[in-house]
Amino acid sequence: MIDSMEIIGESLIQHGKANDRAYVMKIGKNDYPGIVGDVVALARANGYSKIFVKAPAFARPAFMDSGFVEEARVPGLFQGEEDGFFLSRFFSPEREAEGQPDLVAEILEAARQKRGKTGDAKLPAGHACRVMQKDDVEEMARLYRQVFASYPFPIHDPDYLARTMDENLSYYGIWIDSRLIALSSAEIDFAGKNAEMTDFATLPECRGSGLATYLLDQMESGIKQSGIQTAYTIARAYSFGMNITFAKHGYAFGGTLVHNTQISGNLESMNVWYKHL
Repeated sequence: MIDSMEIIGESLIQHGKANDRAYVMKIGKNDYPGIVGDVVALARANGYSKIFVKAPAFARPAFMDSGFVEEARVPGLFQGEEDGFFLSRFFSPEREAEGQPDLVAEILEAARQKRGKTGDAKLPAGHACRVMQKDDVEEMARLYRQVFASYPFPIHDPDYLARTMDENLSYYGIWIDSRLIALSSAEIDFAGKNAEMTDFATLPECRGSGLATYLLDQMESGIKQSGIQTAYTIARAYSFGMNITFAKHGYAFGGTLVHNTQISGNLESMNVWYKHL
């Protein structure tokens, strides 16, 4: 089950029962402030327990006046100048209350202890990294199916992967000979001059060799050439590895999104990290 994408005016919203939420991914200026009431009505009509919004600073006031809370912020997210806010409204106490606060705090402390200590990112001998092409989508989907039983976006579908390559995603992969063992992507907002570093997946038997670190390093180099000024991620809050990887690369912590995203059958909290390139 995959959530659907819907355009309201000039705004883009993902919503559905898979994540039990409505996610306002992009706000059209001409839709504001009406989009606030539109998405609340959408969530109520479908019985969702959360609304999640990625909002430029200009859109923050009306959402906050409508019962939203700020869960995270990224300074200069848009064009390197306008702050970005991750705002949420909850419709159930269970969704709003963090279930594992001690674990989240422990992971954040471990990540902060490692901040800026990445060193030189190197591939193990016999490995090769490159930007993925449409000829690779079957292998990419196969790896994602091995790593994630379910995911917020249909990355298990080769057609989806090919389509996003034509839109705004660049995928990077690490191979051993003809075997794909690790993947990640940069979802680029060219107008906003930012990119979400996401979709990291490494085969279980290949973990512990710094592959995610190397992929992140390569993606940063790639997006810089496209004029991107801010990189950010929405990382699983219960994962030591991914939070430490971003902290090591000099990313700053922006906040925790409580019970935000369904991954492999469970609603997980997510941590926002960001870096000005």
